[in-house]
Amino acid sequence: MKIIHVGCQLDYEVQLPTTFIFSIAAATTEHQRIRDETLELTPQVNYEWFPSGEESNRSIRFAAQAGNFSLKYQATVQLTPELDQTPDLHEISHLSLPTYVLPYLNPSRYCESDRLARFALRTFGDIEPGYTRVKAICDWVYNHTDYIIGSTDVSSSAVDVLVQRAGVCRDFAHLSITLCRALGIPARYVAGYAPKLQPPDFHGFFEAFLGGKWYLFDASRMAPVSGFVRIGAGRDAADASFATLVGASFLQNMEVFAINTQAAADGDSDAPDHREQLAISTA
Repeated sequence: MKIIHVGCQLDYEVQLPTTFIFSIAAATTEHQRIRDETLELTPQVNYEWFPSGEESNRSIRFAAQAGNFSLKYQATVQLTPELDQTPDLHEISHLSLPTYVLPYLNPSRYCESDRLARFALRTFGDIEPGYTRVKAICDWVYNHTDYIIGSTDVSSSAVDVLVQRAGVCRDFAHLSITLCRALGIPARYVAGYAPKLQPPDFHGFFEAFLGGKWYLFDASRMAPVSGFVRIGAGRDAADASFATLVGASFLQNMEVFAINTQAAADGDSDAPDHREQLAISTA
């Protein structure tokens, strides 16, 4: 078990009346529970929580008038991830896949798996199917992609990242997802908080569907997977954007934090060698 304290503060200059949608709140799953949370909007405005997307991500919507505006969110989250032995995690044949995961085999805005099918098959087709192959994809993306802030933008897709061999966390996730889907492995984008991430920020990682469950992966290797706190999931980052706005507003300041405040007394650890032989599921 882990207790993770997460939160963010977002400060905007609102030049014209703007409608905001934020997906910054921790999700609730069988393995992730919110102990407490607070939300502060300055100045105070009326807002609504609503489920968004196919995964019913928890989002907030409100309107702000011209002037300075701030959002501050904090939560204490309890993680009880399911840990499984990796040799037991096999790929499931297309005919046997649950219907609800089938959309995560299709190409999407940032994950053009149809364009990389030949490359994926030539590069990973001979690797043992299952967890071993997904890990090989993560290793390849990590070893062949440089993490460079500013090297991509909101229009950059997995193909762009493959060509230029550079990106940020969401790009590492998009390329990994694309290669998985090209091989017939359902994969989806996950947005969240990550303890020990430097510099602190929202984080993008992904899940692959193996052996009947969603398992976490992060090709960027920027933070321990065992501490990830999920916010939302989707086909790619377009389905799990932290902020969407209609109007004229500009982000002036952003602060994000995720702190592991408690680990179980049984030796739970974020050290990479403690988890490398275990698959982690928090869906």
